[in-house]
Amino acid sequence: MLRQISLGTLGLTVGSILTLVGFIAYAADNATLNLVGFFYGFPLLLGGLALKANELKPIPFSEATTPTVLKLREQQATVTQNKIRKDITRYCYGQKAHFDVALAYLGLSPTDEERPIVTGLKEKEINGAYTLIVEFDSPLIGIDVWQQKQEKMTKYFGPGVKVEITQPEEDKIELTLITTPEK
Repeated sequence: MLRQISLGTLGLTVGSILTLVGFIAYAADNATLNLVGFFYGFPLLLGGLALKANELKPIPFSEATTPTVLKLREQQATVTQNKIRKDITRYCYGQKAHFDVALAYLGLSPTDEERPIVTGLKEKEINGAYTLIVEFDSPLIGIDVWQQKQEKMTKYFGPGVKVEITQPEEDKIELTLITTPEK
């Protein structure tokens, strides 16, 4: 639940209220509330502004996850799949884009302008295996470049995961992470 709350908005709201209370207390000559408003409200307001300026919104699921797939997730999902799902579906601060470090490591983000953008996420069952699909808008990096990196992706996303890359439509890429039984 806390992953879905914007700390920037929270800081702005609480900071604004406390700062306003400080101004009102100053006008009413109430020294105690005046100090609380200025010493706590103003820094919270500035902190909220700083967080809001560096905020990455959560990426929504493009399809609802069925109860069957939720059970599969509990039973089969790898640590990496869970980490990706949790990271992409929460507010992030101080990052340029979701998945930016992974894309840079994999050689799929030569510049900020060329970096593919995560647009959606979905969970499915493929042949009885839990599958996490990350959807990208990738107008400047084609499917052939993605497929050249497939072996590196398989190693990067760890054991127990099979990586598939598809292009459902022009400029769109789906990175599919399918759970495989460990040997």
